[in-house]
Amino acid sequence: MPDYKRATLRDDEGPEPAGDGSASPDSVEVGFRKGTAPLLSRLASRSQLELVLCTVSVSLALLLSVAVVALAIQYRRDPSHSTCLTDACVRVASKILEALDSETDPCQDFYQYSCGGWIKRNPLPNGRSKWSTFNSIWDQNQAIMKHLLENATFNSSSEAERKTQRYYLSCLKEQRIEELGSQPLMELIDKIGGWNITGPWNQTNFMEVLKMVSGTYRATPFFTVYVGADSKSSNSNIIQVDQSGLFLPSRDYYLNKTANEKVLAAYLDYMVELGMLLGGAKEPTQLQMQQVLDFETQLANITVPQAERRDDEKIYHKMSIAELQALAPAIDWLDYLAYALAPLELTDMEPVVVYGDAYLQQVSDLINDTDRSVLNNYLIWNLVQKTASSLDQRFETAQERLLETLYGTRKSCTPRWQTCISNTDDTLGFALGSLFVKATFDRDSKAIAEEMISEIRTAFEVSLDQLDWMDEKTRQAAKEKADAIYDMIGFPDFILDNKELDDVYDGYEVSEDSFFQNMLNFYNFSAKVMADQLRKPPNRDQWSMTPQTVNAYYLPTKNGIVFPAGILQAPFYARNHPKALNFGGIGVVMGHELTHAFDDQGREYDKEGNLRPWWQNSSLEAFKNRTECMTEQYSRYTVHREKVNGRQTLGENIADNGGLKAAYNAYKSWLQKNGEEKRLPALGLTNHQLFFVGFAQVWCSVRTPESSHEGLVTDPHSPDKYRVIGTLSNSRDFVEHFGCPLGSPMNPGKHCEVW
Repeated sequence: MPDYKRATLRDDEGPEPAGDGSASPDSVEVGFRKGTAPLLSRLASRSQLELVLCTVSVSLALLLSVAVVALAIQYRRDPSHSTCLTDACVRVASKILEALDSETDPCQDFYQYSCGGWIKRNPLPNGRSKWSTFNSIWDQNQAIMKHLLENATFNSSSEAERKTQRYYLSCLKEQRIEELGSQPLMELIDKIGGWNITGPWNQTNFMEVLKMVSGTYRATPFFTVYVGADSKSSNSNIIQVDQSGLFLPSRDYYLNKTANEKVLAAYLDYMVELGMLLGGAKEPTQLQMQQVLDFETQLANITVPQAERRDDEKIYHKMSIAELQALAPAIDWLDYLAYALAPLELTDMEPVVVYGDAYLQQVSDLINDTDRSVLNNYLIWNLVQKTASSLDQRFETAQERLLETLYGTRKSCTPRWQTCISNTDDTLGFALGSLFVKATFDRDSKAIAEEMISEIRTAFEVSLDQLDWMDEKTRQAAKEKADAIYDMIGFPDFILDNKELDDVYDGYEVSEDSFFQNMLNFYNFSAKVMADQLRKPPNRDQWSMTPQTVNAYYLPTKNGIVFPAGILQAPFYARNHPKALNFGGIGVVMGHELTHAFDDQGREYDKEGNLRPWWQNSSLEAFKNRTECMTEQYSRYTVHREKVNGRQTLGENIADNGGLKAAYNAYKSWLQKNGEEKRLPALGLTNHQLFFVGFAQVWCSVRTPESSHEGLVTDPHSPDKYRVIGTLSNSRDFVEHFGCPLGSPMNPGKHCEVW
């Protein structure tokens, strides 16, 4: 998945932390990374967008008029009236037909068959590294939130909602931001003790700078510290420490210098440019930033790759602060943690969970062996790159040049409002979600979604009885875990209670006049919120995603699945769409998240969300044999002659395959109870075939070669094409309904199956 967030309130603006540096996962998502990089929110300008929408509307109208004539003929030839001719059916049939490539044999390449038309009609928008169904829905959600925040009659009785509008408006005040220039960040650097690149600095205050940069302003040099549920005692929160500290998306960018020469050069240029914008002279800035880059490369060398961190049992190490001090003595841990978690009282016997013990030991040695000026430059650089996106246009332009090299975007034309909506979502996302939900969410959808989850859960449990490799004791425990999975749909209830919502953001000061200060205030506020969690039990109803997010996730320590309102819309779900499409869309997403409870990581947690062995050895060995088949299968797939990492993507591939099977079986059960549905017109597909087409079309996407490379080295999901091809080529149901002959690409004969 994307990088895993455990914080109560998110402060993950800008590029996500490097994938290899993410913490042990506390949530696994269905696979849309809204925050992978700022460029993912960059659109065509508003006028361009309106032009595109206009063109699409005209095209759709022409398609519909042709379709209506065809449907009238079809209706006369359909004496049993088994075709659905409602407006909703006609419209969705038109969209599906437009996305198909009917000239491609579905048994040769089902992704091209399902998405070829969509790909042809969706050239990559300017400023985007990837475009997909997820991006399209997120853009629609952003437009709704813009309208709500800019409404002239905005008059909320919630202070949190009013803070949301003030924050958004402060971001829109570009003239004020331009007037301030680099001054806010330069003043902050002086306050911390200076920066060798731009002027005098305090050479004796390493720990003080570390505490400010990491504790107060939530940057993550060297390591990351957070408070979250203890994996082995999920009813209590605990301090957790993990590897971190790389700016580029993965250690691979630093270590594979030949393949990433252009990226490293662009990154150094970016570092130098920002240093100079903050007052550094060119030659000394160039020299010192090269030293920082060399230091990050040394960090990359000791950072453990993502694919080697999938066994939570192996990387979980519980110890006291005193033991952590002995492990990594370069840091005064009690001093650091007492500062970061103030005003809590800590002693050196406070328990801590460390997810990278060998890394911390090595990073301690690296700190001791590195010149203090380089360490200072690295620490302040972490602060600079975290806050620069809130400064004037020069900083944004510099970042765009780096992102062009890193992700392949050719031009950025994101309207300012869209950037500001994303920033507001990252900062006051649940208050923004309150506005979004009240304006858009169909409350009946919650009950319908809960019923679908129940049907999919039942189908999954039935399939457990059919597994000949699982012993009875483990099977019973697996059923109990599936029964215990806690589902949350749409939004957390507190956002609709003004007092509760206001209490969540109480203490966060927001002014309409200073965007930079609003951002700093949030870092400080979120640090206090994190500290406040330590002496409290985890809140089972706490959400890690805002309601407007187009995604879903599973939390191992809560054994819970969450489906925000943002994803409960077409093409994933619509009340007036055929059940085949709903089960193929949101149904597979539900099955995907449920199956995460039983993937190579989720299976290590019991029904209470505790990390402990609960499998019999015979079943565990059989499980590993089946996952090895899947690892080998996906490792054979390539994108631009670069291989998919079957080990890194294993958990998501298990979830994709298990989710599809559970959703399809649930659909079959629905048909047994309710009878066959009417078919969609003009497609020539049975409803069983429509289920698989609906699933595939969710993953239609286009992306740049650079973005594809980044995905291969950082993303725990397989590329979208292989999420479709890999999953369906393992499905005997798919092979049967499309009649794919043995030996064809979509029916290779060997089906990898775990659940």
